[in-house]
Amino acid sequence: MITDEGGDPATRQAWTALGGAPGLGGRVGYRGAGALGAARLPVRELARASVGVCSLAAAELAAVRAGRTVADLPGLVVDEGAVSTAFTSERHLRVDGRAPVSFAPLSGFWRTADGWLRTHANYPHHRAALERVLGSGSGSGGLTPERLRAELAGRRAVEVQEAVYAAGGLAVAVTRGFGAPQPLVEVQRTGGRGRELGAGRLPASGVRVLDLTRVIAGPVATRTLGLLGADVLRIDPPGLPEADDAHADTGFGKRSARLDLADRADREVFGELLAEADVVVAGYRPGALDRYGLAAGELVARRPGLVVAQVCAWGWHGPWAGRRGFDSLVQAGYGIAEAEAGPDGAPGVLPAQALDHGTGYLLAAGVLRALAEGGGRVLRFSLAGTASWLVREVPRQPAAPDAHGPGAPGPGPWLREIPSAYGRLRYAAPPLAGGPRDWPAGPSRWGTDPARWLPTGDLP
Repeated sequence: MITDEGGDPATRQAWTALGGAPGLGGRVGYRGAGALGAARLPVRELARASVGVCSLAAAELAAVRAGRTVADLPGLVVDEGAVSTAFTSERHLRVDGRAPVSFAPLSGFWRTADGWLRTHANYPHHRAALERVLGSGSGSGGLTPERLRAELAGRRAVEVQEAVYAAGGLAVAVTRGFGAPQPLVEVQRTGGRGRELGAGRLPASGVRVLDLTRVIAGPVATRTLGLLGADVLRIDPPGLPEADDAHADTGFGKRSARLDLADRADREVFGELLAEADVVVAGYRPGALDRYGLAAGELVARRPGLVVAQVCAWGWHGPWAGRRGFDSLVQAGYGIAEAEAGPDGAPGVLPAQALDHGTGYLLAAGVLRALAEGGGRVLRFSLAGTASWLVREVPRQPAAPDAHGPGAPGPGPWLREIPSAYGRLRYAAPPLAGGPRDWPAGPSRWGTDPARWLPTGDLP
């Protein structure tokens, strides 16, 4: 049932946090069953609410651009099967029939002398840092899972965490109890107004988005904005390549170019792109882009009315704010892995990388809402903020009777296939209610598109 008041509590919470008009959160309803309910924490409720508020924000922007009031917004119904499939999109991806490897052999939980440690070594530079700290005496074969296990058995988790971090790697001690409370989103109004968008065929038609994000959360957000009609241009440094499988999953709805911001000529190209951008989405840790003049305050000073949406791992305040991190590490360091531990005491995981995907849809929703209100916003999200919402505020809701039984639907209805620059892809369909049912094309190869906006006539 969809009503102006009431409705799903988590949806109302997220809509309120994003500054949405009171009562509109009840315009979103849910049907069906997904596969995210097998967890101690309310992951299913977080996932569907994140998609729900994104759907609602898209409908709001479409109404504003068409000259309608928010009172005219339709009721929206989100399918939970589509949500759970999208939240595990990296697991469903197939590239010419091949399943990608989600985690490298040196990424995972490892027992230490005083507890557990979670490592992340999917990228070569992170693996190299781990080997520098823990690979002494590992021989010519390099650090193997067996050698890593033996090395960590005699060391303290926090000691290793700090040593690996100092070396540029990623390892986090599994903690008991939940981390400090974090806001779901921080919103700063900058006073400027963006350009007048006018009516469009899709909610974000003609909106230009500079995408400075990597891995999952930020790319999910920009993938969603591209679905809704935005011209999304992802910019990466030449020396930090993205994994092919990761970009095959999250590269839909955007183009991808490379610019070296340390190079004067490339920096001038970026400045020209920024001069015509409506939105910048940044997914690097706090302060990482400041040396290039890309701090949020500098961006909005150069481009009044710009929407700047930032996402990081550990939050924007506190001693860990500047640290690198991924969903799996935040689960470990925020107390989620311990809360989901198995009967043997080994740390557990959520049934999806829900902090990443949830934050991605919330970020997209924040951008859409900011555009509906005329731009001029700095939005801050974090995986830790989404984790804090999950463990402290999101309430459990009854699931459909057959949600997890033998009759529960599989992902099949929400899987699609399409040719792409990577080969034929099987992928998860977008889960938004009321939006396009699919992207019109597969992703281009990472870093191979020109660094320029599409001509106006090519925009949806």
